[in-house]
Amino acid sequence: MVTIYKSKAKVQKGPQHLDLTIERWDQEAQSIAFSDGKICFVEGALPGETVRVKITEQKPQYLKAEVQKVLKASEHRIAPLCRFAAECGGCQLHHVSAEQSRILKQQALDHQLRHQLKLTQLPWQPLLHSNAEGYRRKARIGVWFEKKTNEFVVGFRRKGGKEITAVSDCLVLSPVIAPVLKKLKDSLPKLKAGMHITHVEVLDAAGKAFVVVRHIKALPAEDKVLLQQAWPEACWIGEAEPDEFCFWGEAQQAQYQLNEGLTLHFAPTDFIQVNAQVNQQMVTQALSWLNVQATDKVLDLYCGIGNFSLALAKQAAQVVGLEGVAAMVTTASNNARLNQLDNVVFAQADLHLAWPKAPWNQAVYQKVLLDPARAGALGAIDEVARLKPAAVLYVSCNPVTFARDAKVLLGKGYKLCKIGLMDMFPYTSHLELMALFSHTRQ
Repeated sequence: MVTIYKSKAKVQKGPQHLDLTIERWDQEAQSIAFSDGKICFVEGALPGETVRVKITEQKPQYLKAEVQKVLKASEHRIAPLCRFAAECGGCQLHHVSAEQSRILKQQALDHQLRHQLKLTQLPWQPLLHSNAEGYRRKARIGVWFEKKTNEFVVGFRRKGGKEITAVSDCLVLSPVIAPVLKKLKDSLPKLKAGMHITHVEVLDAAGKAFVVVRHIKALPAEDKVLLQQAWPEACWIGEAEPDEFCFWGEAQQAQYQLNEGLTLHFAPTDFIQVNAQVNQQMVTQALSWLNVQATDKVLDLYCGIGNFSLALAKQAAQVVGLEGVAAMVTTASNNARLNQLDNVVFAQADLHLAWPKAPWNQAVYQKVLLDPARAGALGAIDEVARLKPAAVLYVSCNPVTFARDAKVLLGKGYKLCKIGLMDMFPYTSHLELMALFSHTRQ
C-alpha cells in the first residue's frame, strides 16, 4: 500500500480580539471594518461604531468576527425590543430600529450594485415596508427533547448555532399564530411520543391558524387529540408519510386575498410571501411599473401559485405563468378558475435548462416578470433577453444573484429604469428588491 504525503492545511494565526472602527454595512447587513489592510466582517455592529470584537474565522483574504463590547456606540443603536435578541437567531438586527435598518440596507445595496453593475447612480424609488412587529404570517418553530433533563425546548435556532433556544413569545409573529409557542410548550410534555416531533410550521391564512407537525415517527391518535384540544382554533396537519400530509380533523382551505379582488388558495406547505402587507404592496407596484396594457401578452417566470400572474391577468390580454414545481402549477391553474380568469395559462418547466420548443416559447411577449429563488435566474435570464420584451421586471431576494443576472440584461440592450428595496423581513438582514429594465430600442 502506497502512502501519499499530504501537507497539512495552514492555519491562519493572528490576534483573537481586535478593536475596530466600522465603516459601513454590506448587502447582508454585516458590518465592514479593516485590520492591517484585511477586510473584517463583523456581526452586531453599526457604521461609525468602535467595537471590540472576537475573531471567529480567519482566512487569507478576510476575517469574520462578532462584537464583544461596544467602545463607542452609534447614535442609532437601541436597546432590543425583543428580550430573546441576544440568543435567538431568528432576527439579527434588534440593536437598530427597523426604520434605520432600512436606510442602512439601501445604502449597502446601492454601494454594492453601483460597483458590480458599473453604474454611477441608481434610479431608486420609495422603499416598501410594513409594520415591523407582528408581520410574519408563516414561520418554522423548532422542537428539541433534552434527554438529560427530560424537558422540551420550543423556539428558534440559537444565534450562530444549530441548537434550539427557548422562546416563549415572538415580536414578529402574527398575533394569529403567536400562541403556538406557549401551546407547544404546555402540550408536548403530556404526549406519549412528543420526542418524535422535530419542528412545526405555523401559518396565518386570512386569520386562520394552520399547524403542520413534522415528526420522525408516527404519532398515536391520543397525541393528536391532545394537541387539537390544546389549540382547537387551529387547524392541525401531520405527516402520514415523509412529506405526505393529512388533516387530523376536518380539512380546511388555506387562502389569502389581494386588493385586486383576488383570492388565492394554497396548501399550508406551499411557499407564500411571509409578509402579507409587503406582498400586497409588491404586487401593486409591479403592476404600476410594468404599466400593463389591455393588448399586452405577459410572461411570468417562477410564478408559484399565481401571486403575480392573476393580478397581471386582470389587466393584460394574456398571461403565461411558468413554474418548476408541478404541484404549484396545478394550484395556480385552480386559482385562475377560482377567480374566473380565462386569459392566463400555467405550465411546468425547468427554467434553468435550455427552454424547450413549446407553445409558451414561441410567442411574442411585450412584458416579462420574474421572481426567482435565491439562486437567481441563471440560464433563464439569457432566454428572457432572447425574447426581447419591451420591459422586464425582476423581483429578487438575493442581491448577489440579481447583480449577476442584471449584467446579462444590461449587456443585451436593456437599461435599468427603476429599482426599489422591499423590507419583507424587518429586524433581519434579508434584502428583497424590485427592478425594472426597458429595452433601449424603445
